[in-house]
Amino acid sequence: MKDIIIGLIMGIVEGLTEFAPVSSTGHLILTGHLLNFEGTPRVTTFEVFIQLGSILAVVVLFWKRILAILGLKRNEETDVAGKLSIIHIAIGIIPFCLGGIILYDTIKEVLFRPQTVVITLVAGGILMIIAEKFKPAPSSNTLDQVTYKQAFLVGLFQCLALVPGFSRSGATLSGGLLAGMNHKTAAEFTFIMAIPIMFAASGKDLLESWSQLSAADIPLFATGFLTAFVVAAIAIKFFLNLINKIKLIPFAIYRFILAIVFWIFIL
Repeated sequence: MKDIIIGLIMGIVEGLTEFAPVSSTGHLILTGHLLNFEGTPRVTTFEVFIQLGSILAVVVLFWKRILAILGLKRNEETDVAGKLSIIHIAIGIIPFCLGGIILYDTIKEVLFRPQTVVITLVAGGILMIIAEKFKPAPSSNTLDQVTYKQAFLVGLFQCLALVPGFSRSGATLSGGLLAGMNHKTAAEFTFIMAIPIMFAASGKDLLESWSQLSAADIPLFATGFLTAFVVAAIAIKFFLNLINKIKLIPFAIYRFILAIVFWIFIL
């Protein structure tokens, strides 16, 4: 029963925070600390596994768009030459993938510390405020208006999320605004671009640690996965309706508050 309760709580936290610009890593570390659920390979593997529940929610919500990107479904809403394609996604994820390959070991060994999370929570919040203050008038108000240049610029900003606590969503949303996307388009592009990245990163970590698990871990992992999936699906729909109204600054302020809480409880 304890594992199920932990799975529910951690799944809720993961689903709520994975695609909001507030750092799911920071929230999972803080929640795990408060639940005394931290510091073991089992916990690390669990946190990776429930991310797959969140990303599956994106696949379900955007399945028509994903099929169109893959060329398996005609996009009747737009000109074929102007639609978002798999090339846009590839251009967006290449910088992140290269950075991950080059810096993965350094990040794991040096930067994956609570002190880093506090710093990046603040730094990410500052970036979001800068993006709101200096963003140009949007030239891309739908996904089908996103250009290759914009996809690449967002991909460069996404590299900031290689540092724990920075928030991939926060970095890419900021990059999208500065590149000329409106808030909703930047958010949708962020969600879709996350699919291959998160599946690849989570799959790699799971393959490396799966042998350390046993059948006794099934209730915890199943509960966390399903909870993260359901909560993420609800959170994504809510976030897309909200982001154009409140913008990024409230999330930036929340990050500053979270950094203070993190400092008090973790450091």
